[in-house]
Amino acid sequence: MTDTVKINRGLKGVYFERSGVSHIDGAKGELTYRGYSIHDLATQSTFEEVTYLLIHGELPDAQQLADFDARLKSARHLPPAILDIISACQDGHPMDVLRTAVSALAALEPASRETGEEAFIENGIRLTSQVPMIVAAHEAIRNGRAPTAADPDLGHAANWLWMLKDEKPSTDAARLADVDFILHAEHGSNASSFAARVTVGTEANLHGAIVTALATLAGPAHGGAAEDVMKMVHEIGKPENAAAYVKQKRANREAVTGFGHRVYRAEDPRARHMRDGVRKLGEEMGAPEWYEILQAVVEAMQPYARHGLNVNVDFYSGVIYQLHGIPMDLYVPIFAIGRMPGWVIQCIEQQRQNILIRPLTLYDGPDTRAYVPIEQR
Repeated sequence: MTDTVKINRGLKGVYFERSGVSHIDGAKGELTYRGYSIHDLATQSTFEEVTYLLIHGELPDAQQLADFDARLKSARHLPPAILDIISACQDGHPMDVLRTAVSALAALEPASRETGEEAFIENGIRLTSQVPMIVAAHEAIRNGRAPTAADPDLGHAANWLWMLKDEKPSTDAARLADVDFILHAEHGSNASSFAARVTVGTEANLHGAIVTALATLAGPAHGGAAEDVMKMVHEIGKPENAAAYVKQKRANREAVTGFGHRVYRAEDPRARHMRDGVRKLGEEMGAPEWYEILQAVVEAMQPYARHGLNVNVDFYSGVIYQLHGIPMDLYVPIFAIGRMPGWVIQCIEQQRQNILIRPLTLYDGPDTRAYVPIEQR
Protein backbone atom coordinates (compact mmCIF):
# COMPACT_ATOMS: atom_id res chain seq x y z
CA MET A 1 0.00 0.00 0.00
CA THR A 2 2.88 2.36 0.77
CA ASP A 3 3.93 2.21 -2.87
CA THR A 4 0.47 3.07 -4.25
CA VAL A 5 -0.51 5.99 -2.01
CA LYS A 6 0.58 9.47 -3.09
CA ILE A 7 1.26 11.74 -0.13
CA ASN A 8 0.99 15.50 -0.61
CA ARG A 9 2.94 16.74 2.40
CA GLY A 10 1.42 19.87 3.86
CA LEU A 11 -1.60 19.12 1.60
CA LYS A 12 0.26 21.05 -1.12
CA GLY A 13 -1.78 21.16 -4.34
CA VAL A 14 -4.77 19.41 -2.74
CA TYR A 15 -8.25 20.90 -3.20
CA PHE A 16 -10.39 20.06 -0.17
CA GLU A 17 -13.43 22.27 -0.85
CA ARG A 18 -15.02 24.83 -3.19
CA SER A 19 -15.06 28.55 -2.27
CA GLY A 20 -16.63 31.63 -3.80
CA VAL A 21 -14.62 34.14 -1.77
CA SER A 22 -11.14 34.76 -3.18
CA HIS A 23 -9.29 33.55 -6.26
CA ILE A 24 -5.51 33.37 -6.47
CA ASP A 25 -3.67 32.82 -9.75
CA GLY A 26 -0.18 32.10 -8.52
CA ALA A 27 1.39 31.89 -11.99
CA LYS A 28 0.08 35.27 -13.10
CA GLY A 29 0.27 36.94 -9.69
CA GLU A 30 -3.42 37.82 -9.50
CA LEU A 31 -5.82 38.04 -6.55
CA THR A 32 -9.54 38.79 -6.52
CA TYR A 33 -12.12 39.07 -3.74
CA ARG A 34 -15.56 37.97 -4.96
CA GLY A 35 -14.38 38.64 -8.52
CA TYR A 36 -13.02 42.14 -7.85
CA SER A 37 -9.31 42.79 -8.48
CA ILE A 38 -7.26 43.49 -5.38
CA HIS A 39 -5.85 46.50 -7.26
CA ASP A 40 -9.28 48.10 -7.63
CA LEU A 41 -10.17 47.38 -4.02
CA ALA A 42 -6.85 48.69 -2.68
CA THR A 43 -7.09 51.94 -4.61
CA GLN A 44 -10.83 52.66 -4.54
CA SER A 45 -12.45 50.84 -1.63
CA THR A 46 -12.37 50.88 2.19
CA PHE A 47 -11.90 48.11 4.72
CA GLU A 48 -15.52 48.44 5.82
CA GLU A 49 -16.73 48.02 2.24
CA VAL A 50 -14.40 45.08 1.61
CA THR A 51 -15.57 43.42 4.83
CA TYR A 52 -19.18 43.77 3.66
CA LEU A 53 -18.22 42.39 0.25
CA LEU A 54 -16.49 39.34 1.70
CA ILE A 55 -19.26 38.50 4.15
CA HIS A 56 -22.30 39.25 1.95
CA GLY A 57 -20.88 38.51 -1.50
CA GLU A 58 -21.67 41.83 -3.20
CA LEU A 59 -20.51 45.43 -2.89
CA PRO A 60 -22.93 47.47 -0.73
CA ASP A 61 -24.89 50.49 -1.85
CA ALA A 62 -24.53 53.69 0.18
CA GLN A 63 -27.29 52.81 2.66
CA GLN A 64 -26.11 49.24 3.14
CA LEU A 65 -22.57 50.46 3.81
CA ALA A 66 -23.79 53.09 6.27
CA ASP A 67 -25.83 50.49 8.16
CA PHE A 68 -22.93 48.03 8.16
CA ASP A 69 -20.51 50.70 9.37
CA ALA A 70 -22.93 51.53 12.18
CA ARG A 71 -22.99 47.86 13.23
CA LEU A 72 -19.18 47.77 13.33
CA LYS A 73 -19.01 50.97 15.37
CA SER A 74 -21.70 49.83 17.82
CA ALA A 75 -19.54 46.77 18.58
CA ARG A 76 -16.56 48.86 19.72
CA HIS A 77 -16.73 47.87 23.36
CA LEU A 78 -15.16 45.24 25.61
CA PRO A 79 -16.54 43.75 28.83
CA PRO A 80 -14.65 45.14 31.85
CA ALA A 81 -13.51 41.60 32.69
CA ILE A 82 -11.53 41.50 29.42
CA LEU A 83 -9.48 44.49 30.53
CA ASP A 84 -8.83 42.67 33.82
CA ILE A 85 -7.64 39.61 31.89
CA ILE A 86 -5.40 41.76 29.69
CA SER A 87 -3.93 43.37 32.82
CA ALA A 88 -3.30 39.97 34.38
CA CYS A 89 -1.30 38.78 31.36
CA GLN A 90 0.09 42.12 30.21
CA ASP A 91 3.67 40.79 30.13
CA GLY A 92 2.74 38.12 27.59
CA HIS A 93 3.27 38.31 23.84
CA PRO A 94 0.46 40.34 22.20
CA MET A 95 -0.69 37.31 20.18
CA ASP A 96 -1.01 35.23 23.34
CA VAL A 97 -2.95 38.04 25.00
CA LEU A 98 -5.20 38.45 21.95
CA ARG A 99 -5.92 34.73 21.74
CA THR A 100 -6.67 34.57 25.46
CA ALA A 101 -8.98 37.58 25.33
CA VAL A 102 -10.97 36.22 22.37
CA SER A 103 -11.33 32.91 24.16
CA ALA A 104 -12.56 34.75 27.27
CA LEU A 105 -15.10 36.69 25.18
CA ALA A 106 -16.67 33.33 24.29
CA ALA A 107 -17.35 32.78 27.98
CA LEU A 108 -18.43 36.35 28.76
CA GLU A 109 -20.80 36.99 25.84
CA PRO A 110 -23.62 34.40 25.67
CA ALA A 111 -24.40 35.18 22.01
CA SER A 112 -20.99 33.81 21.05
CA ARG A 113 -22.19 30.26 21.70
CA GLU A 114 -24.78 30.36 18.89
CA THR A 115 -23.77 28.62 15.68
CA GLY A 116 -26.30 29.55 12.98
CA GLU A 117 -25.19 31.61 9.97
CA GLU A 118 -26.80 34.81 11.23
CA ALA A 119 -25.06 34.28 14.57
CA PHE A 120 -21.74 33.79 12.77
CA ILE A 121 -22.28 37.07 10.90
CA GLU A 122 -23.25 38.96 14.04
CA ASN A 123 -20.41 37.50 16.10
CA GLY A 124 -18.02 38.09 13.19
CA ILE A 125 -18.93 41.77 12.99
CA ARG A 126 -18.51 42.11 16.74
CA LEU A 127 -15.12 40.37 16.77
CA THR A 128 -13.92 42.41 13.79
CA SER A 129 -14.38 45.51 15.96
CA GLN A 130 -13.20 43.95 19.22
CA VAL A 131 -9.91 42.44 18.01
CA PRO A 132 -8.23 45.82 17.32
CA MET A 133 -9.57 47.09 20.65
CA ILE A 134 -7.91 44.17 22.46
CA VAL A 135 -4.56 44.78 20.76
CA ALA A 136 -4.68 48.53 21.47
CA ALA A 137 -5.80 48.02 25.08
CA HIS A 138 -2.93 45.61 25.74
CA GLU A 139 -0.41 48.05 24.26
CA ALA A 140 -1.75 50.79 26.55
CA ILE A 141 -1.90 48.67 29.70
CA ARG A 142 1.60 47.23 29.31
CA ASN A 143 2.90 50.78 28.96
CA GLY A 144 1.17 51.99 32.11
CA ARG A 145 -1.69 54.01 30.62
CA ALA A 146 -5.44 53.57 30.47
CA PRO A 147 -6.86 52.20 27.20
CA THR A 148 -8.06 54.88 24.79
CA ALA A 149 -11.80 54.84 24.18
CA ALA A 150 -13.00 54.24 20.63
CA ASP A 151 -13.95 57.31 18.58
CA PRO A 152 -17.30 56.81 16.81
CA ASP A 153 -16.44 59.51 14.29
CA LEU A 154 -13.46 57.58 12.92
CA GLY A 155 -13.40 54.73 10.41
CA HIS A 156 -12.09 51.29 11.32
CA ALA A 157 -8.43 51.86 10.40
CA ALA A 158 -8.23 55.42 11.73
CA ASN A 159 -9.88 54.38 14.99
CA TRP A 160 -7.36 51.55 15.36
CA LEU A 161 -4.45 54.00 15.11
CA TRP A 162 -6.22 56.39 17.48
CA MET A 163 -6.69 53.68 20.12
CA LEU A 164 -3.15 52.40 19.65
CA LYS A 165 -1.29 55.70 19.90
CA ASP A 166 -3.81 57.96 21.69
CA GLU A 167 -3.43 60.55 18.95
CA LYS A 168 -5.44 61.25 15.83
CA PRO A 169 -3.73 59.86 12.71
CA SER A 170 -3.19 61.92 9.57
CA THR A 171 -5.46 61.24 6.62
CA ASP A 172 -2.59 59.57 4.75
CA ALA A 173 -1.60 57.39 7.71
CA ALA A 174 -5.19 56.25 8.21
CA ARG A 175 -5.57 55.48 4.51
CA LEU A 176 -2.37 53.45 4.46
CA ALA A 177 -3.56 51.41 7.45
CA ASP A 178 -6.88 50.93 5.64
CA VAL A 179 -5.10 49.62 2.53
CA ASP A 180 -2.97 47.32 4.69
CA PHE A 181 -6.12 45.77 6.17
CA ILE A 182 -7.72 45.40 2.73
CA LEU A 183 -4.66 43.61 1.36
CA HIS A 184 -4.60 41.16 4.28
CA ALA A 185 -8.37 40.66 4.53
CA GLU A 186 -8.61 37.30 2.74
CA HIS A 187 -6.26 34.87 1.05
CA GLY A 188 -7.88 31.53 0.37
CA SER A 189 -6.99 28.39 2.27
CA ASN A 190 -3.95 29.69 4.12
CA ALA A 191 -2.90 27.89 7.29
CA SER A 192 -5.00 29.93 9.74
CA SER A 193 -8.13 29.95 7.56
CA PHE A 194 -7.85 26.19 7.02
CA ALA A 195 -7.40 25.69 10.77
CA ALA A 196 -10.51 27.76 11.42
CA ARG A 197 -12.44 25.61 8.93
CA VAL A 198 -11.26 22.44 10.67
CA THR A 199 -12.65 23.84 13.93
CA VAL A 200 -16.00 24.77 12.39
CA GLY A 201 -16.09 21.29 10.85
CA THR A 202 -16.55 19.94 14.37
CA GLU A 203 -19.65 22.21 14.72
CA ALA A 204 -17.80 24.53 17.09
CA ASN A 205 -18.78 28.20 17.41
CA LEU A 206 -17.12 31.12 15.64
CA HIS A 207 -15.13 32.28 18.66
CA GLY A 208 -13.56 28.83 18.94
CA ALA A 209 -12.61 28.94 15.25
CA ILE A 210 -11.07 32.42 15.59
CA VAL A 211 -9.05 31.26 18.59
CA THR A 212 -7.75 28.41 16.43
CA ALA A 213 -6.92 30.82 13.62
CA LEU A 214 -5.07 33.16 16.00
CA ALA A 215 -3.04 30.29 17.44
CA THR A 216 -2.10 29.21 13.92
CA LEU A 217 -1.25 32.71 12.72
CA ALA A 218 1.07 33.16 15.71
CA GLY A 219 3.48 30.59 14.27
CA PRO A 220 6.41 32.40 12.60
CA ALA A 221 6.12 30.32 9.42
CA HIS A 222 2.68 31.88 8.80
CA GLY A 223 2.47 35.31 10.42
CA GLY A 224 6.04 36.26 11.21
CA ALA A 225 7.34 37.50 7.86
CA ALA A 226 6.85 41.25 8.43
CA GLU A 227 8.75 41.11 11.70
CA ASP A 228 11.56 39.09 10.09
CA VAL A 229 11.86 41.59 7.23
CA MET A 230 12.28 44.44 9.70
CA LYS A 231 15.03 42.52 11.49
CA MET A 232 16.71 41.98 8.10
CA VAL A 233 16.53 45.68 7.26
CA HIS A 234 18.20 46.56 10.55
CA GLU A 235 20.88 43.95 9.88
CA ILE A 236 21.60 45.35 6.40
CA GLY A 237 21.75 48.90 7.73
CA LYS A 238 22.47 50.73 4.47
CA PRO A 239 21.33 50.29 0.84
CA GLU A 240 24.88 49.66 -0.34
CA ASN A 241 25.10 46.61 1.95
CA ALA A 242 22.12 44.83 0.39
CA ALA A 243 23.90 43.11 -2.51
CA ALA A 244 26.53 41.53 -0.26
CA TYR A 245 23.84 40.47 2.23
CA VAL A 246 21.82 38.71 -0.46
CA LYS A 247 24.91 37.11 -1.99
CA GLN A 248 25.93 35.67 1.38
CA LYS A 249 22.42 34.39 2.10
CA ARG A 250 22.24 32.65 -1.26
CA ALA A 251 25.73 31.21 -0.85
CA ASN A 252 24.63 29.75 2.50
CA ARG A 253 21.42 28.42 0.89
CA GLU A 254 19.39 30.54 3.29
CA ALA A 255 16.09 32.20 2.47
CA VAL A 256 15.90 35.96 2.03
CA THR A 257 12.91 37.05 4.08
CA GLY A 258 10.03 38.60 2.14
CA PHE A 259 10.65 36.68 -1.08
CA GLY A 260 8.76 33.68 -2.36
CA HIS A 261 5.28 32.48 -1.49
CA ARG A 262 3.55 29.14 -1.10
CA VAL A 263 1.11 30.10 -3.88
CA TYR A 264 2.57 32.91 -5.99
CA ARG A 265 5.23 32.26 -8.60
CA ALA A 266 5.03 35.85 -9.89
CA GLU A 267 5.19 38.93 -7.66
CA ASP A 268 2.55 39.02 -4.94
CA PRO A 269 -0.08 41.41 -6.40
CA ARG A 270 -0.56 43.05 -3.01
CA ALA A 271 3.07 44.10 -2.75
CA ARG A 272 2.92 47.08 -5.10
CA HIS A 273 0.39 48.90 -2.91
CA MET A 274 2.51 48.50 0.21
CA ARG A 275 5.63 49.49 -1.76
CA ASP A 276 4.07 52.83 -2.70
CA GLY A 277 3.00 53.32 0.91
CA VAL A 278 6.52 52.76 2.25
CA ARG A 279 7.98 55.24 -0.22
CA LYS A 280 5.46 57.98 0.54
CA LEU A 281 5.42 57.46 4.30
CA GLY A 282 9.24 57.36 4.45
CA GLU A 283 9.46 60.66 2.60
CA GLU A 284 6.75 62.18 4.82
CA MET A 285 8.56 61.15 8.00
CA GLY A 286 12.03 62.06 6.81
CA ALA A 287 13.25 58.45 6.73
CA PRO A 288 13.60 57.51 3.04
CA GLU A 289 16.48 55.13 3.81
CA TRP A 290 14.14 52.30 4.80
CA TYR A 291 12.54 52.27 1.35
CA GLU A 292 15.97 52.54 -0.28
CA ILE A 293 17.22 49.48 1.63
CA LEU A 294 14.17 47.46 0.61
CA GLN A 295 14.54 48.38 -3.05
CA ALA A 296 18.24 47.54 -2.96
CA VAL A 297 17.31 44.06 -1.72
CA VAL A 298 14.70 43.73 -4.49
CA GLU A 299 17.35 44.64 -7.08
CA ALA A 300 19.83 42.15 -5.63
CA MET A 301 17.16 39.42 -5.71
CA GLN A 302 16.15 40.10 -9.32
CA PRO A 303 18.24 37.23 -10.79
CA TYR A 304 16.26 34.76 -8.68
CA ALA A 305 12.80 35.95 -9.81
CA ARG A 306 12.73 33.32 -12.55
CA HIS A 307 12.79 30.70 -9.79
CA GLY A 308 9.64 32.13 -8.23
CA LEU A 309 11.48 34.16 -5.58
CA ASN A 310 9.50 37.36 -6.00
CA VAL A 311 8.66 39.93 -3.38
CA ASN A 312 5.57 39.32 -1.23
CA VAL A 313 3.26 41.70 0.66
CA ASP A 314 4.99 41.26 4.01
CA PHE A 315 8.26 42.55 2.56
CA TYR A 316 6.94 46.10 2.89
CA SER A 317 4.48 45.88 5.78
CA GLY A 318 7.05 45.80 8.57
CA VAL A 319 8.74 49.03 7.49
CA ILE A 320 5.39 50.82 7.45
CA TYR A 321 4.76 49.71 11.02
CA GLN A 322 8.31 50.73 11.96
CA LEU A 323 7.78 54.22 10.54
CA HIS A 324 4.66 54.50 12.70
CA GLY A 325 6.72 53.59 15.77
CA ILE A 326 4.77 50.36 16.29
CA PRO A 327 6.64 47.68 18.29
CA MET A 328 7.67 44.58 16.32
CA ASP A 329 5.66 42.21 18.49
CA LEU A 330 2.47 43.92 17.25
CA TYR A 331 3.11 43.11 13.59
CA VAL A 332 1.33 39.73 13.71
CA PRO A 333 -1.66 41.10 15.68
CA ILE A 334 -2.02 43.77 12.98
CA PHE A 335 -2.15 40.95 10.42
CA ALA A 336 -4.93 39.39 12.51
CA ILE A 337 -6.92 42.65 12.56
CA GLY A 338 -6.92 42.73 8.78
CA ARG A 339 -7.62 39.02 8.33
CA MET A 340 -10.75 38.98 10.53
CA PRO A 341 -13.34 39.24 7.70
CA GLY A 342 -11.55 36.51 5.74
CA TRP A 343 -11.65 34.16 8.69
CA VAL A 344 -15.31 34.97 9.31
CA ILE A 345 -16.46 34.23 5.75
CA GLN A 346 -14.30 31.09 5.53
CA CYS A 347 -16.07 29.84 8.67
CA ILE A 348 -19.47 30.74 7.24
CA GLU A 349 -18.70 28.89 4.01
CA GLN A 350 -17.55 25.84 5.93
CA GLN A 351 -20.74 25.86 7.97
CA ARG A 352 -23.09 26.01 4.98
CA GLN A 353 -22.30 22.47 3.83
CA ASN A 354 -20.43 21.35 6.87
CA ILE A 355 -18.38 18.21 6.99
CA LEU A 356 -15.85 16.98 9.49
CA ILE A 357 -12.39 17.53 7.99
CA ARG A 358 -10.54 14.29 8.65
CA PRO A 359 -7.58 13.53 6.36
CA LEU A 360 -5.54 10.35 6.64
CA THR A 361 -1.94 9.66 7.57
CA LEU A 362 -0.16 6.70 5.99
CA TYR A 363 1.14 4.43 8.71
CA ASP A 364 4.83 3.55 8.35
CA GLY A 365 5.57 2.24 11.84
CA PRO A 366 6.42 -1.30 13.02
CA ASP A 367 4.44 -4.33 11.81
CA THR A 368 2.01 -5.94 14.22
CA ARG A 369 3.95 -7.43 17.15
CA ALA A 370 3.32 -9.26 20.40
CA TYR A 371 3.02 -7.37 23.67
CA VAL A 372 5.86 -8.14 26.12
CA PRO A 373 5.04 -7.93 29.84
CA ILE A 374 7.17 -5.37 31.68
CA GLU A 375 9.04 -7.96 33.77
CA GLN A 376 10.30 -9.61 30.56
CA ARG A 377 11.61 -6.44 28.87
